[in-house]
Amino acid sequence: MAGLDALVVGQVARDIVLLVDDLPDPSRTAPVRRRRELLGGKGANQAVGLAQLGVRVGLLGVVGEDEVGDRLLGQARSDGIDVAPVLRRPGTPSALIVDVVDTRARWRYLEDIPEATLLTEADVTGAAEALGAAQAVLVQLQQPLPAALAAARCARAADRLVVLDGAPDDPAGGAELLALADVLRADAREAGLLVGDPPKDAETGLRAGRELLDRGPSLAAIEVAGVGNAFVWPDGEVFVPLSDTPTVDTTGAGDAFVAALTVGLLHHDPYEKIARYAVAAAGATVGHPGGRPALTPAAIEAQLDRIPAAR
Repeated sequence: MAGLDALVVGQVARDIVLLVDDLPDPSRTAPVRRRRELLGGKGANQAVGLAQLGVRVGLLGVVGEDEVGDRLLGQARSDGIDVAPVLRRPGTPSALIVDVVDTRARWRYLEDIPEATLLTEADVTGAAEALGAAQAVLVQLQQPLPAALAAARCARAADRLVVLDGAPDDPAGGAELLALADVLRADAREAGLLVGDPPKDAETGLRAGRELLDRGPSLAAIEVAGVGNAFVWPDGEVFVPLSDTPTVDTTGAGDAFVAALTVGLLHHDPYEKIARYAVAAAGATVGHPGGRPALTPAAIEAQLDRIPAAR
């Protein structure tokens, strides 16, 4: 585990993706056009994206002591992810997510995520050494707030880059979490929770980013749904439109975005370059069903050519 570039703190799950023409009416059936069974969950997806982009990455999450957990960890190892920090929780099945996607790119999730597959504060503090050893720590807020806070505190104490993905439900704990974060990524819904209303256009996206920058982060990346992403930092800002690419399933686009954003920060790239790279990575993920990234240099270059000029 020594020498990791990044450690992702987040969800690990079995991901079953079903592509259908349309969902059936009650008491009716519909054929599945395509099926994929994958290592999934937000944390694992981000770790996969980082590994695909050449980062030495570890994963801190929870799976059960079951056959599914064995398979998930085996897949993560095959992807080049260090799974030494992953906890095996006895007496619980590993988490399951079913992603049903129709031909109009509308998804519906069916989730079986037992409480025991979520990280606890004690789980995270037990991994303090691993958190302090990684150059960047990615914390996603599908985990309970006490666990997210513990991860951010450990990383901040070791002067590591803290990348926060999501919006906390608890305003009090959320204030501390934002103050601990170097980077905040929020989708449109999450941005609405943080600032009052989801941004509707570039102007309101940038305004939301400026407001959130005042709460602690040094970089805010805010989604404007269906339009693009606003990036704000202390001495600059840019709005990057979405790439012009056909969408099959938006699942995992945000995870690819966060992975690419983190890689750019680890490389100390200019923020304008990081912004386009992150949007390109998201675009490279929406063209296939399921949330697993497929981040090759060729795929990202193709997406970069499809992104309109930044504003």
